[in-house]
Amino acid sequence: MRLEAIPQIKHTESNNFFLLAGPCAIEGEEMAMQIAEKVVSITDKLQIPYVFKGSFKKANRSRIDSFTGIGDEKALKILRKVSETFKVPTITDIHEISDAVMAAEYVDVLQIPAFLVRQTDLVVAAAETGKVVNLKKGQFMSPESMKHAVTKVTETGNEQAIITDRGTMFGYQDMIVDFRGIPTMKQYAPVVLDVTHSLQQPNQSSGVTGGRPALIGTMARAGIAAGVDGLFMETHFDPANAKSDGANMLDLSLLEKLLTDLTAIRKTINSL
Repeated sequence: MRLEAIPQIKHTESNNFFLLAGPCAIEGEEMAMQIAEKVVSITDKLQIPYVFKGSFKKANRSRIDSFTGIGDEKALKILRKVSETFKVPTITDIHEISDAVMAAEYVDVLQIPAFLVRQTDLVVAAAETGKVVNLKKGQFMSPESMKHAVTKVTETGNEQAIITDRGTMFGYQDMIVDFRGIPTMKQYAPVVLDVTHSLQQPNQSSGVTGGRPALIGTMARAGIAAGVDGLFMETHFDPANAKSDGANMLDLSLLEKLLTDLTAIRKTINSL
C-alpha cells in the first residue's frame, strides 16, 4: 500500500516524513489550540505533512483515579475546532465499538490502541467508517503479525490503514524498538514510529507510568534513518503538569529544533 492512497496525509515535494503529534489527552480547548497553533507553524515552515493528535478519552489507565477525559462530546468538538481552525486532519484513539461511529463524525483518523489491536470487532468497526485507521502494534506482537490486523481493515474495502510501532515489552517496566520490523511492516502499510510511547516505562509501583524523554531525539533520528514514513510523538507546553503521559512527552519548546534536524536527515537519505 502506498502512502499516496491516504488523502488525509498530503505528500510534499520534499518527500518529507509526516507527523502525528499533540497532547496525550484533550485537557481543554485553550491547551489544544495553543499546542496545535505552535505545531502547525513549525510543520508549515518545514513542509511536514501534519495530523493533530489528541485522545478524547483515556481508557487504558493504570489507576482508577487517573485522568480519563473532560467528556467525550466536549473533547471531540475541540478536535473538530482544531481541524477547522488550522486546516489540518485530526486523529484520536477509540476503545469500544460504539466509539468508532461517534468519533468518525469529528476526526479524520481513528487509532486502535496497542492493547486492543487484536480486537477484531473494534478494528472492523473503525474500518467500516471509511476513515483512515491507525493500528498501533501491540507490545506483545511481532511485526509479521501486523499483516493480519491490516487485512481486517482492507477486507472491509477500506484501503486506508497505517501501522504504528510503539515498542515491544522488555521485561516488566521497559520498552524496546526492534528496527528490523520497520521494513517488514512497510510491506503491509505505511509505517509510523511512535517515538514517545516507545520510551515509556510502564507498570511502575506508583501506578504512574514513567519515561525517558531525554532519548526522544535519539529514537526519532533512528526511526528516520530506518525509513519510517511518519513519526508519532506526544508534546505539551508543560509536560510536568500534563494530565496524562507527561513523563515521556516532548516539551513543546524543543519541537522545532528536533523537527529541523529530522528533516535534514530525511533529505540526506532521500538523496542517497
